[in-house]
Amino acid sequence: MKLLRLLPLVALIGLGMLLFAGPGARMELWDFRFGFTLMRWALYVGGASIVLGFILVLIPKVRKAQVGAMLLSIFIGAVTVTPILLQVQKARSLPFIHDITTDTANPPFFVDVAPLRADAPNPVEYGGEEIAEQQRAGYPDLGPLRVDQSPADAFDPAVAAAEAMGWEMVANVPEEGRIEATETTFWFGFKDDVVIRIQVDGSGSVIDVRSKSRVGGSDIGANAARIERYLEELSDRLE
Repeated sequence: MKLLRLLPLVALIGLGMLLFAGPGARMELWDFRFGFTLMRWALYVGGASIVLGFILVLIPKVRKAQVGAMLLSIFIGAVTVTPILLQVQKARSLPFIHDITTDTANPPFFVDVAPLRADAPNPVEYGGEEIAEQQRAGYPDLGPLRVDQSPADAFDPAVAAAEAMGWEMVANVPEEGRIEATETTFWFGFKDDVVIRIQVDGSGSVIDVRSKSRVGGSDIGANAARIERYLEELSDRLE
């Protein structure tokens, strides 16, 4: 019976794996791949805590003596596995890509960011029609922002909107209508790069944005969400 009291401790170990997987990678205590391994084991340990807790609660003798410990292990296990399963479900519902742009036919290209990605697993080049087709299927409503202002008038608000996003600014080139920046993700500290292109569109401008992860196969919707937040921020500033 005393051993059963250790079950909540085991569940806490699983929760600890989850909580430290990302921050440890961000602080460069380990590689992000090891962080993913920790998350996978957190799922295993958390799931086992839930299953074993439920089984033991069904045993009258155990339930009478250790019901509190069993319920605690179930609760901790649920807290551990729920966010992981939600992320897995989200990843499976979205295209397995990490390069998103508002213009799939002629995406903005990285210039000053390119050297920063020299050692990145994901190349700076766009993947072409195969990637574009997946994006259109997964994010059909994502497109450029068209505004009444000229490129010259829209440029400074576009820079201000990027700074308001908390991005690290890499390049501002008004004569080309090009802005480049990098965002460091909160949990794992991944570097995702953004390029903004402002061009003439009739009497106004068309603003395209591209966001690309340096590592990983799937971005779990992060790049598309980043573009949408930025365009909303910029739209508010240009109204």
